[in-house]
Amino acid sequence: MRRSDVSSAWHGRWFRTSSPVLIGRGGHLAALRELVVRRPAVVLLEGEAGVGKSRLVSELLAGDLGAMPPLVGYCRQVGEPFSYGALLEALRGAGPRLAGRRELNPVIGALAPLLPEIATELPAPLPPLGDPRAERHRLFRAVRELLAALGPVLLVVEDLHWADDGTRRLLRFLADGPPANLSMVLTYRREDLHGGSPLGAEFRSAIGGTVAVLEIEPLDVDGVRGLTEAILGAEQVSAEFAARLHERTAGIPFVVEETLRALRDPEGAVYAGSVRAKRLLDAVKVPVLLRDAMADRLATLPTATVRLVEAAAVLGAPAPAELLAEVGGVPADQVSAALSHAVNGHVLHEVDGLRYGFRHMLARQAVYDTISAPERAALHGRAVDALEHVEPKPLVQLAGHSERAGRTADWLTYGEAAADRAIDSGDAATATTLLQRLLAVPVLPANAVDRLAIKLGRIANTGLDQRDPTETLERLLTDPRLATPVRGEVRLQRAFLLLRLIGRIREGRAELERAVDELAGRPDLVARAAAGLAVPCNGTVPPEGLRRWQDLAKSHRMAATGELRIHLLASEVGSAMYQGHLEWLDEVPEHADTPGGQMHLARLRCNVADVCVWLGHLGLGARFLRDGLRLATESSAPWVVSTGRTTEARLDWITGRWPGLEERANRLIEEYRDITVNTGELDLVLGWLAATRGDWAVAEEHFGRTGAHDPDDAIVPVAISGIAGLASILLERKEAAAAAAEVDRGLTAVRKCDGWSWVGSLAPVAVAGYSATGRTAEAERLVDEVAEGIADRDVPVVLAALAQCRGALAEARGEPTEAIEHFREAISRYEAMPAPYFAAIAREREATVLAPSDPEKAVELLTELAASFDALGASKDAARCRHTLHTLGSAKQARRGRRGYGNELSPREVEIARMVAAGRTNREIAEKLFLSSRTVEQHVARLFRKLGINSRAELHADRLH
Repeated sequence: MRRSDVSSAWHGRWFRTSSPVLIGRGGHLAALRELVVRRPAVVLLEGEAGVGKSRLVSELLAGDLGAMPPLVGYCRQVGEPFSYGALLEALRGAGPRLAGRRELNPVIGALAPLLPEIATELPAPLPPLGDPRAERHRLFRAVRELLAALGPVLLVVEDLHWADDGTRRLLRFLADGPPANLSMVLTYRREDLHGGSPLGAEFRSAIGGTVAVLEIEPLDVDGVRGLTEAILGAEQVSAEFAARLHERTAGIPFVVEETLRALRDPEGAVYAGSVRAKRLLDAVKVPVLLRDAMADRLATLPTATVRLVEAAAVLGAPAPAELLAEVGGVPADQVSAALSHAVNGHVLHEVDGLRYGFRHMLARQAVYDTISAPERAALHGRAVDALEHVEPKPLVQLAGHSERAGRTADWLTYGEAAADRAIDSGDAATATTLLQRLLAVPVLPANAVDRLAIKLGRIANTGLDQRDPTETLERLLTDPRLATPVRGEVRLQRAFLLLRLIGRIREGRAELERAVDELAGRPDLVARAAAGLAVPCNGTVPPEGLRRWQDLAKSHRMAATGELRIHLLASEVGSAMYQGHLEWLDEVPEHADTPGGQMHLARLRCNVADVCVWLGHLGLGARFLRDGLRLATESSAPWVVSTGRTTEARLDWITGRWPGLEERANRLIEEYRDITVNTGELDLVLGWLAATRGDWAVAEEHFGRTGAHDPDDAIVPVAISGIAGLASILLERKEAAAAAAEVDRGLTAVRKCDGWSWVGSLAPVAVAGYSATGRTAEAERLVDEVAEGIADRDVPVVLAALAQCRGALAEARGEPTEAIEHFREAISRYEAMPAPYFAAIAREREATVLAPSDPEKAVELLTELAASFDALGASKDAARCRHTLHTLGSAKQARRGRRGYGNELSPREVEIARMVAAGRTNREIAEKLFLSSRTVEQHVARLFRKLGINSRAELHADRLH
């Protein structure tokens, strides 16, 4: 793995293909450094190909070796190696140490013809002896004497497994009786040695010398994670991605590097969850270097061994020798020898008790790719015949081998049986994949199409793989083999998948309505469709448009029992609670009697938690969420888990649990990237987090992915909150008219669907936008309209927002006493939820209103708020508070006389100078410090004059201390 630390371009991005730092080898490096100073010493560095031996040596050589210069040689993989080539290559570097030396042992002259580069520094060449054995012995002595003459020296020979016999003998000669000044480091792969020892069985260490073997093992999962982060410069690589990458590469650093290089989007993939990580990594082709190395290794193996190895590649999973022999067609009397060659050649490895497989998946794929298509099909056929007698039947393996062998009847039988087993065990990903592949078989009979389509639709809605099942179900709807009632169920299941996608929610509702007509004879499915259509947050549906479906769903729920009743309650309770009617919590059952019922109960509890968080009942929401996530995990319901984890991220944002939230939300977005109703909500969280830091461009990008640009085709409360975020950014940019227009758009959606329970974030921004554009009367009417809209609803977050809005309006009217009263009410309500960030925003408004009449109290509040905002991570808000404090302090100073700084920089000038040195523009500094651009220009001009500089390029941070 002798590779330089370079970068490679991939799809317009640059990233490293090797780690800039040593990962997982600190102990080995420390041991190596300690050993080489114990002269004389021989250190044997052992490890398989790509494990990092050369990297470890390079780190050793890059460190401080003191007065022990290294001489480095490499054994080459060539057909006819040049005798002693690696040693002679190393000794060429001895020239500088020999310059001017005249007292060298004459025997060293034997090296002069072999080392013309330094021959002038060596004694005269010696006459031939006429005896090859004597010549060789004299040469060996010459090398030892030359090394002894150099003083302390480190001899490194890499890839000893490729050494010619002469080099191996010479190194053994040196190791048996080394000069006292010599340390040797020899690297090798045991699997490529032609014998048990790298220096031969005859090697015996010299008395008094140090001999050590350091075995370099592959990295564990944490090591692979660290290596990935170092190569890509990424942080918080998901544990799921690291585990999948370790599984695929066996933790061998070179294979990890090559796999990352082959990934289409490595920087995006590293946050993926388990299912997506597997899909991404399975799609990676075998790196060329690894494929060629495996082909070379296979070429050296006997025919029977190759057939055994090919059988292992086709089987895919570790298998006993008998099964490998049966699939590979290896006669019984040849199995033992063939297996020995495969294991000794490190092509196959023993795995947990007399089963044999490949070191890592890419090695298996490299062999599989070398097998011709006809032979591959024949091997898969023999695998089916062999595995049919195994109990319990490995159905997934039998299905895969049948498919690849072209045995369609077997493929359909085993494929459906494997899918059924996966469904029973809750493995939605495996079942979905199998069913999609089965439904793609052209000769599938109509009854099988009906049966498999229903299974696909049902299981797809419990999993997370969104894109492919939706497309497969869409294709099935036009399949003439599909019976009408089955078409209705397929349409129903596809519609539920569409409701997970921002931008396709409108289509999903339309498909549900069509499904109702096709399902006239299936009241249970009609009830499910009606329950889906009754949910008020799926697009901006007017209340009268929902009422029909709500009534229909309720009538079915009243007559339903068991799992269906809980399923219908999961939609109905959430729908009613969105209107602030918490009495529906009495309808939530405590337990379910069946696994399916438990899954629906998990969904019900997570739905209730989601609604509670939107309403502001945060403690209640947290309790339901905890129970819902537990039930969802126990019942293997990944879709429900995904919704719960998304709600949890939003809850953490509101309650101020921000540490690590950004990283977690980004990981969840990657994991759920095909489910945009989840990612949109997570983008909402990331948008608000970015806004609190003043990262407006980042915040705007996140808010734009919430569905804010088309609430009619989104999850309405998420889209409305996204609109509030976009409007707040426009207000920060002093684009009040654009902000008011954005608010108008959001309120249109609210009025259309009677969504007053969801205006907690929009109402304060709306009042600010309307007030900034002179539409104060509209702001007053809006407050009344919101109050009327939630008059019979239990919505704490909107009540808090209303108090904040009333405070802002009173402040605008010049009524500070009333404004402070309203702001304190808002603070009290936010703190009771608890929503610390929103409470702090309201308290900041209180302090601002207090400032003219009670500046000391205002300063006290603002000082506390700046610290609170800092503790949360809201740096933009903290800076705003400090700016207000500075303004208040400046006013007081002006009354008692401003301190003069002469030619010294004032604190404000130091602050601005540091920002200039960091490359900030005047406009950026003005926005950050809440100053005008003109004021910043004046500060910059004064500090340039005081520092005696003429340009920004001359300003360095070290001049400011």
